[in-house]
Amino acid sequence: MKKIILMAALALGAISAQAQVTVQGSKFSDNWSLGLKGGAVTPAKGHSFWQNCRGIFGLELKKQITPVFGLGIEGEWTVNTSSWTGFKSATAVDHQYVGAFGTLNLMNVFGGYKGTPRSFEIEAVAGTGWLHSYYPHVQGEDGNSWANKAGLNFNFNLGEAKAWTISIKPAIVWNMNNHDINANGLGYEAQYNLNHAYIEMEAGVTYHFKNSNGTHSFKVVTPMDEELVAALNAEINSLRAQLNNCNADKAALQQKINDLEQKLADCLNKKPQVVEVVKNLDNVHYVFFNLASSTIQANQKPNIYMVAQQLKNDPNATVDVKGYASKDGSLEFNKKLAEKRAQAVKKALVKEGVAESRINAKGEGIGDMFSQNTWNRVAICTVDAK
Repeated sequence: MKKIILMAALALGAISAQAQVTVQGSKFSDNWSLGLKGGAVTPAKGHSFWQNCRGIFGLELKKQITPVFGLGIEGEWTVNTSSWTGFKSATAVDHQYVGAFGTLNLMNVFGGYKGTPRSFEIEAVAGTGWLHSYYPHVQGEDGNSWANKAGLNFNFNLGEAKAWTISIKPAIVWNMNNHDINANGLGYEAQYNLNHAYIEMEAGVTYHFKNSNGTHSFKVVTPMDEELVAALNAEINSLRAQLNNCNADKAALQQKINDLEQKLADCLNKKPQVVEVVKNLDNVHYVFFNLASSTIQANQKPNIYMVAQQLKNDPNATVDVKGYASKDGSLEFNKKLAEKRAQAVKKALVKEGVAESRINAKGEGIGDMFSQNTWNRVAICTVDAK
């Protein structure tokens, strides 16, 4: 008893360890197989082995639940070549067994599943089912009983894909009625009795249908670390948020582009407007500057003086000072330089006694009013006489 308990504990430990393996190909439609088998069957006791031996053939349909466990149904029929009861049936097949069975892959229990079936494996088999005998009508009704079955499968898995298996299948079948099968009595006490058991020795060939994972068996996959999965999901969500922000920025920029395009179209379609800016050239004075400079040179100060005197002579007059730069340098630099030149002229006029409120100074960026590029380094003072 102690040995049996120890072996059961070892088997359960191996099965529990195997359960930790993550496999791919566990859908209901996966890991089905169909097998054909045939061989010989003879009574286990009380009969001549060879004299009472007869042919047997069968069919199996099996679903492998895990790399260790499998469930299936089977049917077996014996060929009427000898008599076990003294009454010879008139049919070609005189016995049949139809039942369900389970398998335990011993190699995977104790050695673990490595991702593909081994070339050679051993399975333990146990099943139960209906046992039926066909008898001549002159003898009476056919016999019925229920039976249990135990055996081993010695499997040779063929090829790289292991789609085909050739097996040697020794087994023993017990008539659990503990009585001859022809008695057709289901009320007898169930008992494992070799006097009412049969030895089977069969060979079979099995085809394993292709699975959803692309193979004919289970495929071992590496389970993902839960913390890693959580971190990856968080990163994905962050990237999605960034993408949403980028899409929002893109929409805003696209709207700005559309607005600018509309303004450009309005400008292009706008009719030219001619404005008479100066009626009297005596009211226009020029202050020229050196390259990249906003300093008023000594030879330009007379122009400042003339503007100041004109404003002093007409207390109601104002002056517009517009600063310009030549095309030399970047656009941004020249915009700032034009503003500095306009402010330099304003500051000089204030020093000459002109009130700051009478001076409107503004930079106009790059000027192109003169064909000579150097002349565009200028501040133009236009006096508006009242």
